[in-house]
Formats: sequence, structure tokens, C-alpha cells
Amino acid sequence: QVQVVESGGGLVQAGGSLRLSCAASRRTFSVYRMAWFRQTPGKAREFVAAIGWSDGSTNYADSVKGRFTISRDNAKNTMYLQMNSLKPEDTALYYCARGRAYSTSRNPADFDSWGQGTQVTVSS
Repeated sequence: QVQVVESGGGLVQAGGSLRLSCAASRRTFSVYRMAWFRQTPGKAREFVAAIGWSDGSTNYADSVKGRFTISRDNAKNTMYLQMNSLKPEDTALYYCARGRAYSTSRNPADFDSWGQGTQVTVSS
């Protein structure tokens, strides 16, 4: 059952920007920590960023820290990932998922309600 829908991916030149969105139902979104993961063919799913359900706390993978910004709008039940200074190595299928409200886990096994993903391709 699909409970979140990712959008905003596309093709961009290196150094460019994209903004991803994750739309969810209120029931899916309201009291959960939300996160972005990404995956390329033949590789394990990789943690990108997460945001707490109400306190605004954020976590970032070292590879994206300083370039990506995660945010959420609880009134709209939507999470965002602003991606700046994109690099070819950022190319991946980006997924939205939810975790426990106050967890700091980066393990995909601790998240559920995965979306279908949105493709980000960064050309050199």
C-alpha cells in the first residue's frame, strides 16, 4: 500500500538545484519522523536526511551535509528536500519514508511507508 508520494526529481546539470517533495496523508505523516533515502542500481539503500515530527531536529548524511536541506510542513502533510550544488554522485532514486517520532535511526529497517521514489539525475 502506497502511503507517500515523492515528486520533484528530474535531470539537472552539476552544480544545479532540485527540490523534492513527499506528500502523505495526515495519518501517515502527523506524529512521525520523516526521512529521505536514496538508492542506485546494485547498491544498498542509503540514508540522506531526516527530520523530527515536531521539534525541527534534523540529521544529514556526511555526503550531503551543507548542500541539502530537509524541511516539513505539517499543515500540508508534506516533507521537502532542497538539494543544492548537486553532484553526479547524487544521481539516484530518492525515497520518502517514516520512522518513530523521536528516533535518530538511519537504518532503513526502522522506517516504513516507503514511496515509489523519484529519480534524480545529475549530469557532469
